[in-house]
Amino acid sequence: MTPSIESIQFHGIDALRLNGPRGAKAIISKLGAQVLSWIPPDGKERLFLSEQAVFDGSAAIRGGVPVCFPQFAGLGDLPKHGFVRTREWMVSAQRTGDGFALVTLELASDDATLAIWPHAFVAELTLMLEDDRIDLELSVTNTGGSEFSFTGALHSYLRVAHAEEIALQGLEGAEFRDALNGNRVSRESREELTVDSEIDRAYLNVKAPLLLHSGKQKLVLQNQGFPDVVVWNPYVDRCAELKDMPPNGWRHMLCVEAAAIRPISLPAGEEWYGRQTMVVA
Repeated sequence: MTPSIESIQFHGIDALRLNGPRGAKAIISKLGAQVLSWIPPDGKERLFLSEQAVFDGSAAIRGGVPVCFPQFAGLGDLPKHGFVRTREWMVSAQRTGDGFALVTLELASDDATLAIWPHAFVAELTLMLEDDRIDLELSVTNTGGSEFSFTGALHSYLRVAHAEEIALQGLEGAEFRDALNGNRVSRESREELTVDSEIDRAYLNVKAPLLLHSGKQKLVLQNQGFPDVVVWNPYVDRCAELKDMPPNGWRHMLCVEAAAIRPISLPAGEEWYGRQTMVVA
């Protein structure tokens, strides 16, 4: 099948479906420039999307790959994870070739964003789908007259068979801030990270690729530009507090996020980009 891109409605919102080589598919929403589905040629969904996610723009869509900008989590005075997740983005580019389908969505500052964050910017989210691989790239251009700082992330919700049985390799020896322990800094001693309770950690300066084992499935994750990796699973009690998650939703997801949790300074007229690559192993 020749790669193609089509406009669709997904849970009542405007989206694009990328049809890649060997039957690979991905869906990206114009609301938040959020990737909501990625199915490689083996036909198995690799992203988690909550059955109770909200799609009316009143809240961020729970699942897929939300874009967090210009603030990660509560690290500032803005709404949690910034404000671009609930904004409508515009398609600025799309193209296909023999081995890929690519789309870029764009969001520029306007009166509404300037009222709560007084900096002019253009953000672009590019999704490239190949057969067993997707690349997500967030670029930010400072279009104002003075430097600004931001934090952010690609908040990837990965679908797993059973969270208690996953193993995440590649973080041994890395320093991390533990959000469940007052952001205390520790060092990861385990060769494989597992989930047996709530976890919310930001691993700093991670350069090596990560390997996620989930049953018989393996996924390689590599970041570029984003210096940090956030690993999150709400587990039983926290999941029960989330209105847009089913009670057992925690069992089928693990967030492994490409992140910048420490402020990045961007001079006037300059551009920054960060990328997360996921490859079926």
